[in-house]
Amino acid sequence: MHNESIRNSLSYTLSLSLSLSHSHTHTRHTQGVGTGDANSAIMSSAGAGACSSTASASGFLRPSPTCVIPRRHVCAPQAVSHSDSRRRFVSTMLSTLTLSPLLPLLPATASPSSSFKEHIDNFDGYTFFYPRSWIQVRGAGADIFFRDPLVLDENISVEISSPSSSKYKSVEDLGSPEDAAQKVLRQYLTELMSTRLGVKRESNVLTASQRVADDGRNYYQVEVNIKSYASNNELAVMPEDRVQKLEWDRRYLSVLGVENKRLYELRLQSPEKVFMEEERDLREVMDSFRVFKAID
Repeated sequence: MHNESIRNSLSYTLSLSLSLSHSHTHTRHTQGVGTGDANSAIMSSAGAGACSSTASASGFLRPSPTCVIPRRHVCAPQAVSHSDSRRRFVSTMLSTLTLSPLLPLLPATASPSSSFKEHIDNFDGYTFFYPRSWIQVRGAGADIFFRDPLVLDENISVEISSPSSSKYKSVEDLGSPEDAAQKVLRQYLTELMSTRLGVKRESNVLTASQRVADDGRNYYQVEVNIKSYASNNELAVMPEDRVQKLEWDRRYLSVLGVENKRLYELRLQSPEKVFMEEERDLREVMDSFRVFKAID
């Protein structure tokens, strides 16, 4: 609808512009301004500030005999055809409309630069992309934390080991990717531990892999699924009244890397259904994680 109204406006503007251009050209020809009259006008204009002028019998100003204007300073007007004038006018109008804030007429194609922002931490030595619409949450306990403002269970964060208590040389210090996955899963379950009665958690490792990124460093990538079940009536006497129901089902993804003798972990949490819908973008976020030499 928006593009259609802009095209109608453009067509109306060009039609009106062509009509005005044609009317202007017609009026100029019907006034009978000839080459000789134009020369007289140019000469009188050029000599007005340098010498006195007298009126000719035809009514045009001409230089007095005491003031001689060199011929090289008199520029004869160039003849411009009606078609050239119209073409030039239309070209000018199109150039003006091209710079109009109404454009582009067509929707922009989505690209990583328009879908994501980049977070760079030069002091700790890591960088990653995150969705442009996500907001930063301070005081969340992580080194950095972003969250989807619409889906509160969807977030991304970075955890870094303490430089005084860890001396990692490479991500292989964690063992194999499968060993690292078990450690990651245990850490998630510890953090999600609940004191509520009747809460049960089911978890399993989905994937554990190793990749070499374009910076030449090795990274481990781990994916786990955790489900939480709970009962709204755990104190009921009859067992049939203490039925546990699924309260949430989430996908947890971690990318592990080592640099500056520290272990870095990029964490992404998403509800399982949301992850299925946004999997391509979320995996691009995970693949963007890089660690590098920090500024001392």
